[in-house]
Amino acid sequence: MNNGAMSDLETLSARLMDLAAQWKTVTYGALAQSLGWRVSVLTAALEALMEEDAAQGRPFRAAVLEAKLTPGLPAPGFFQKAAALGVEIKDPLTFVMAERESLVTR
Repeated sequence: MNNGAMSDLETLSARLMDLAAQWKTVTYGALAQSLGWRVSVLTAALEALMEEDAAQGRPFRAAVLEAKLTPGLPAPGFFQKAAALGVEIKDPLTFVMAERESLVTR
């Protein structure tokens, strides 16, 4: 990760919010590559952002990610982390779409 003016989490957050504003998604691999990070570094940073979002009562910025194996939806780890943070998800697609919309309209 970098040591520039913006912290790595701020850089990641800005990228995710830009994607949300454009109603776009990105795969984990593509985002990691564009940031120059390993996917494991990216997923750890995404989990940190999810913890921050949950603590602040905000929609999950990580909802704009999508997995290759589940197009349109984040990887299973997203849902596992959300559950660990106390979020009950009955329908993953409905939940993710609501999170994405909330990112744009908040």
